[in-house]
Amino acid sequence: MVARACTSWIRSDTPWNCSPFPTAAGRAHKQRSPADRPAAAQRGTATARAVAADQPGRAGGRPVDYHAWTTYSEWRTGTARGARAVSGPRPGVEIGAPAGTADYTDPHTGTTATWEYATWTAPRYRLTVPATEVVSSWNADTPDGTWIQVELSGTYSDGGDTPWYVMGRWAAGDQDIKRTSVDGQSDGRSSIWTDTFAIDDASTGLRLVSYRLRLTLYRRPGTRLTPTVWRLGAMGSDIPDRFTVPASTPGLAQELVVPRYSQEIHKGQYPQYDNGGEAWCSPTSSQMIVEYWGGRLTAGQLSWIDPSYADPQVDAAARYTYDYQYEGCGNWPFNAAYAATFADLQGVVTRLVSLTDLETLVAAGIPAITSQSFLSTELTGAGYGTSGHLMTVIGFTADGDVIANDPASPGDDAVRRVYKRREFENIWLRTKRYNATGGVSSGTGGVCYLYFPARPSAHQRKALAAVGVR
Repeated sequence: MVARACTSWIRSDTPWNCSPFPTAAGRAHKQRSPADRPAAAQRGTATARAVAADQPGRAGGRPVDYHAWTTYSEWRTGTARGARAVSGPRPGVEIGAPAGTADYTDPHTGTTATWEYATWTAPRYRLTVPATEVVSSWNADTPDGTWIQVELSGTYSDGGDTPWYVMGRWAAGDQDIKRTSVDGQSDGRSSIWTDTFAIDDASTGLRLVSYRLRLTLYRRPGTRLTPTVWRLGAMGSDIPDRFTVPASTPGLAQELVVPRYSQEIHKGQYPQYDNGGEAWCSPTSSQMIVEYWGGRLTAGQLSWIDPSYADPQVDAAARYTYDYQYEGCGNWPFNAAYAATFADLQGVVTRLVSLTDLETLVAAGIPAITSQSFLSTELTGAGYGTSGHLMTVIGFTADGDVIANDPASPGDDAVRRVYKRREFENIWLRTKRYNATGGVSSGTGGVCYLYFPARPSAHQRKALAAVGVR
């Protein structure tokens, strides 16, 4: 059901896509996403799950389970080979005495290098929601000369096991390796679509009931360098098939003051990072919220950018979220990890189940980045259609309508938009939609990036817990 962030778009009923899972009409040379697979191959019919589709969640609770390892005691529960848990204001895991060395040939440069490594494997986590999809995300510090790999292995509802799937090879910079997703991973029952684990045919009833996450930490041999991972987690979900979702009741009138940046003024900039403009909705949205929380790039960090470009920090965000396999900036975990490179920030990828969830967050001062797809006729005032787009929700009007910083705007002064509550709610939370040709495509089912302080206030902690994040 996943639709992502930005590759191509047209201001008409022809969808544009700003996500790492492009349609065949978009970048056909890229791996397609679950969002763009034939609907019948994903889950079966909506009719088969009609009862569930009428509910915002299931009787047993939310249809989403986000879980993370963040505390010193939690890091100590993992199995370490050369890694060690570290305490302090921001507990994590880092390289202690390396477990050995390994060669890695970067597929995007052809360069082979030897690295010292250590591993940390989380205890098996049993999902409260047997899942059709799982998205991992992480927060880490990777000094020059270091990088990390995140893997996932799970157990199916019939007792079988998945292989170890690579969910991402990541570094904050791009001088040591090119951060990348890994295509072509499947066991015939599940597959990795850029950054998302997905059951191949959920209509069979097959689900993932538990998983383990594994970190491999790398550094240049003979040094004392180490990456440090502060947060490692995953979101499992089983969102019911639905073309429409129940309407929520407005409960908040509040607007957060969030910087406004347009992706469109960057059109044609840095083709090596997907050419700006329509391709940059995800990093543009990320940069807005990073700066809302006080994150700033220094003049030195921006010195490589053409000085004639406005809002150069958006160019930097595109470079440092760019996925060299997908060839785009819309990899969800890479955006969350980028946000967490700024001091005292955390980032996660999850799903929310209603606009009430967003109201809870905004009331605590936490804006959110939402992923949605729609025809131009389905979102009044947008002026475009999209098969995947990210925007920032910053508040709600007195009537309950959604106030969004929409980067798909001609300039910074046009970024703030007000969208009708019922329209926004449906295009964001649905899992099925009709596309411009009348066929059935998938919606994102409430995908959201959440960036928040490393030490949230009591009010913020309560709000995050209410939407399933701790």
